[in-house]
Amino acid sequence: MTTTSAQRIHIVGVGGPGTSAIAIILAEMGHRVSGSDVRESQVLDRLRAAGVAVNVPHDPLVVNGCDIVTYSAAVRQTNVELVAAAERGVRVLTRAAILGWIATQATTIAVAGTHGKTTTTTLLTMMMREAGRDPGYLIGADVPQLPASAHWGDENFVVEADESDSSHRAIKPYATILTNVDVDHLDEHGSYDGIVASFDEYLAEIRGPKVLCIDDPTTARLAHEHSAITYGLGAAMYRATNVQFVAGGARFMVEHPDGRHEVSLPLRGVHNVRNFLAAFAMARVLGVSVESATRAVADFVGVHRRFEVRAHDGGTTFIDDYAHLPAEIAAVLAAVRADSAGFARVIAVFQPNRFNRMAVMSDAYCDAFIDADVVVITDIYASGTDRIEGVTGQLVVDAIRNAHPYARVEWRKERADLVEFVARECRDGDLCISMGCGDIETFPDEVVARRRELSRGA
Repeated sequence: MTTTSAQRIHIVGVGGPGTSAIAIILAEMGHRVSGSDVRESQVLDRLRAAGVAVNVPHDPLVVNGCDIVTYSAAVRQTNVELVAAAERGVRVLTRAAILGWIATQATTIAVAGTHGKTTTTTLLTMMMREAGRDPGYLIGADVPQLPASAHWGDENFVVEADESDSSHRAIKPYATILTNVDVDHLDEHGSYDGIVASFDEYLAEIRGPKVLCIDDPTTARLAHEHSAITYGLGAAMYRATNVQFVAGGARFMVEHPDGRHEVSLPLRGVHNVRNFLAAFAMARVLGVSVESATRAVADFVGVHRRFEVRAHDGGTTFIDDYAHLPAEIAAVLAAVRADSAGFARVIAVFQPNRFNRMAVMSDAYCDAFIDADVVVITDIYASGTDRIEGVTGQLVVDAIRNAHPYARVEWRKERADLVEFVARECRDGDLCISMGCGDIETFPDEVVARRRELSRGA
C-alpha cells in the first residue's frame, strides 16, 4: 500500500486481539473496514460499534469490491474468503505487511522482543497520555484503563512488533524497545541464531533511539553493537535498585541520567520491573517528564490476561495469565513466590500452544514450574497449526517429570477431566493460576462453576 486515500479493506479472522486492533486503527484512519470470523464474540460487538462491518461465519462474497484483504496468522490459506480474494485478483496482504504500512503514516515507536511486549507497550502509551499527548497505539490485549486496545492519534504511534510473523521486520519504526530474545517461532526463523539475526538486522534499520535490556545476554550484546540506551537491574543507564515486592506490587528506586526517583509499581515480578524500566527509558527519551511517567503507573491495574484475578471461591484465588513460553511461566510463578501475601499452595495449570512449537521445544519446559506445588498439564491448543503425530501435552509432562522426579505433575488431556480434577483439588488458601494463549482463558470460569455444582451436591 502506497497511498493514504481511503481504501476498502477486509480482515479475515478479525476477532483476534491483533487483527481487531488493526481494524479499529484502519477505521479511525478513514478507511472502509469490514471483517469476518468463525463465531460471535464481545470483540466483534465492539468492532461493529466502532463502525466495522462484521460477518459470521466466513462468506466469499464479502471480498467483492475490496481493495485489500488481510488476515490473522491463525487463518489458513484455504479459507473461503482468501481463496475468493485470490480468484478475483484482490490484493492480499499479511497482517505484518498492512501493519508495516500503517507504521509509515506516523512516527512509530515499536516494542519488540520475545517477552513483555504487551505490558511494555501499554506502560509507554500510558506515560505519554499522562504527559498530555495523544499517541496512537496498538496493543495485543484489552487494557481497562485505555478506551480501546487500539487508537489512531497524533504524530506518534506505539506498537508491538511481533517476531512470530516477522512483523518487526515489516514495521520499519523510527525508534524501538527490545525487551529480550528467547527461543520461539523456529518455524519462522529456523533457529535461535536466525531469531537473533532478525533482531540484529531490525536494529540496524532503526534511525532513532534504541532501548535494550542489559540483563538479557543477547540484548546486552546487541545493545553494545548498536550503541543503544540500556535498562535493567545491572549496570544500565536506566537501572532499578532496592527492589522490594509487597502487597502484589513492587517498590524500587530508578536511577537514570537525570537523577534517582522512587517508584511504586502495582505489578508483580522482576519481569514487570524491567517492563517499567523499558517504557520509562523510552518515555524520557521522547521528552516525557519523570513525574508524568511515574504518575501514569501508580494506579495501573494491568493488562487483560496478565496475572488477572478472575475469581475468589471457597478460599481459592483463581488467576488467568497469557504466559505460554518457559521463561514467561517461570517469571510469573517466581513473582507469586516473591510476593509477601503468600499462598498455601500454588496450582499451575498449563495449556501448551502450537504443535510445531511443542515438537521442537517441549523439553524447554522442564524447569518452568519449579515454583508451583501442583502442576497440571492439558493437551495442545493448535492455534492454526497442523497436528503432528506423537506431539501432545504429554511431552511437557515427561520433560518435567524427567527433570524433577518428585514433582507432582498431573496429565489431564481432556477438558472435562481437567476441570473436574482442579475443581476438587483446590482448597482454602490456594492460588490456582491457569496459563496459555488458547481457550484456557475460559478455564477459571469453568472451574468455579463446577465447584459451585459440587458444593450443591451436583
